[in-house]
Amino acid sequence: MLAADKASTGLGIAPIELRDGYALLRMTVAENMINGHGIAHGGFVFLLADTAFACACNRAGSVTVAATAEIDFIKPVNEGDELVAEAVERTRFGRSGIYDITVRRGTEVVAEFRGRSRTLRT
Repeated sequence: MLAADKASTGLGIAPIELRDGYALLRMTVAENMINGHGIAHGGFVFLLADTAFACACNRAGSVTVAATAEIDFIKPVNEGDELVAEAVERTRFGRSGIYDITVRRGTEVVAEFRGRSRTLRT
């Protein structure tokens, strides 16, 4: 799924580790990701977290999408920062699931994201 995701791969998002219910991805903040305040636009941080969420909740043979998602921006992010997003499945029930994603710069938490998934009937 990630290989076919042109939005994510076009931004340089790359996997570190992928398995059912878990994903670890990285992205380096580029110059074109900086907003008018001189820090990374929150949409790019959200996109990294959302991509990790998608990788964690999609299993072979299923199509799972976000039902809802929210993010808390903890610290500003700068050009050149390498971010790592870690997505962990908290629970699955029926066709739904809840996932927590932490975005870090080194050991420092810069954002917390929670996503609720829904597996589509195919």
